[in-house]
Amino acid sequence: MGPGHNPLLGTWKLRSLTWVDAETGKQSTSFGIHPVGYLNYSSDGRVMAVLLAENRVAPGGAIPSDSEAAALFKTMVAYTGTFTVEGNQVMHNVDASWNEAWTGTQLIRSYKLDGNSLTITTARARHEVTGQVGVATLVWERIE
Repeated sequence: MGPGHNPLLGTWKLRSLTWVDAETGKQSTSFGIHPVGYLNYSSDGRVMAVLLAENRVAPGGAIPSDSEAAALFKTMVAYTGTFTVEGNQVMHNVDASWNEAWTGTQLIRSYKLDGNSLTITTARARHEVTGQVGVATLVWERIE
C-alpha cells in the first residue's frame, strides 16, 4: 500500500510503551508509566518518531556533562526515514537516527488500528539500552 492511501497517516501521541523480555517473559516499562512521544506518518512517505522517558532529569547547565548526556541519550529514541505498509506490517526505513546503529536499517513493525488507537509491536530484538532480547509494544493515540 502506498503512503497516500494509508490509514496510519497523521500524528500520534504515545500513551504507553512496554517491553517483554524474551527469556523471562517479564514485562517492564523502562521509559516509565507515562512516556512522552510522537509518531508522524506523512503523505509523502516519511515517518518521524521521538520517544522520551517520563521524568527525564534536566542537565545542571546549558551544556550537559558527559554523565548527564549519557543519561539523556539512554532515555530517548528518535529517528526518521521512509515507510511502507504491507498487510498488518509497517516497515520504517531509517535514514537518520539518535543511534547510528539504526541508520540505514529497516525496522519491521506489526500494527493494529482500533478507532483512534494504534498499537505497534516490534519484531523480537535487542533492547537499545539494556541489551535484553524481547519485544516492545507501543500504544499511540491519534491527535491529528
